[in-house]
Amino acid sequence: MLKYLSATVLIAMLVTACSEPKDVIISPEPTDLTETTVGNWILDDSGKVMFDPQTSGLVVLDGELVTIADASADVTQQLKLHSISPDTATLSASSERFSFSRNVRRSCFYNYLSEQPDLEALAVDPRDANVIYTVTEDATRTGALSPRCETKYEDTGSTDYPTLLIKLTRKDNGAVEMSDVRPLQFPTVLEVGNFPNDGIEGLTMSEDGTLYLALEKDKAGQPRIFTLSIDQNFFSSSDFASVSEPNLQLPSFTSGNHPINGLALYTHSTGESYLFGAARNDNELWIIDTSGSKPTKRITIIFDVAGDQNCKQYTMDNSSMEGLVTIDNTLWIINDPWEKNYMKNATCEAHKTRYEDLAPLLFSIEINDVWFD
Repeated sequence: MLKYLSATVLIAMLVTACSEPKDVIISPEPTDLTETTVGNWILDDSGKVMFDPQTSGLVVLDGELVTIADASADVTQQLKLHSISPDTATLSASSERFSFSRNVRRSCFYNYLSEQPDLEALAVDPRDANVIYTVTEDATRTGALSPRCETKYEDTGSTDYPTLLIKLTRKDNGAVEMSDVRPLQFPTVLEVGNFPNDGIEGLTMSEDGTLYLALEKDKAGQPRIFTLSIDQNFFSSSDFASVSEPNLQLPSFTSGNHPINGLALYTHSTGESYLFGAARNDNELWIIDTSGSKPTKRITIIFDVAGDQNCKQYTMDNSSMEGLVTIDNTLWIINDPWEKNYMKNATCEAHKTRYEDLAPLLFSIEINDVWFD
């Protein structure tokens, strides 16, 4: 991975958003820009919060925000797409549990995918809005592959059980099918390392079919971004798909965990393309130039919870932003309640049960031109 260093290496102390120890970081340092966003609880039509969905990823479909649950979510939330109205933060619908195509059923991975797969991130194919991609992360809780499959897919370049890229297809009747799957391979030279629960957490796709994949941490403890080219024949093979690494100027850290937990692609009015990265542990939005000509800009985000009749507006101790996507000039963010830290936010007694239910919030920020200077 290309690591950005200024002529003089700047050393600074950073207090992470997860109340973890201070870490030494290498420049670029966070900018002096700070954005504050006020979140609203995602409620259904009856006013109830989403119960423990462990929201992972965010995309736009038919004008609504859509998210997915990971393997640690309540089982009723898993293997579904959940639609949210951005205007009201209302949970408008959840799909039925995914069905499985013949290709997936016959694959080496069906047993895992049909039970409690750890699905992370979402990306809509800009060439076909009925095609959505998701990816698996931690598969350590599943049973081993068959001997034949294990031999075929042992050279992952990362975890023992391969990372799986999954194609979801929306049907005319509103059903969602897990229609294709293909394992990913990380070339040994990339030195990704074997970290089952620190794998791919962000996806987004460009108009030309380039899929960007954000890795939480590699062997050296660094966040990484990789790419795949997805064409119409991509899923016709059951062999490994090998990722590449674009020449991006990402931050580099000497200690601590600084993962990217979400990705969104944004095209500026100048025509330049940027990746928005959700740096969850640091409460930062990363502005990543896809051309690699600019260093990543790190913008601190303060997450507040909207006031209501019972609670005044207050700042969260730990938001754990997970998914992000743009609609016009607005960046939408959904958080992934982190059980270890979520109760630290319960400073208002009236909201305590919502934190106990691991209920997520929806945030928005107006995109600011100074982010791209």
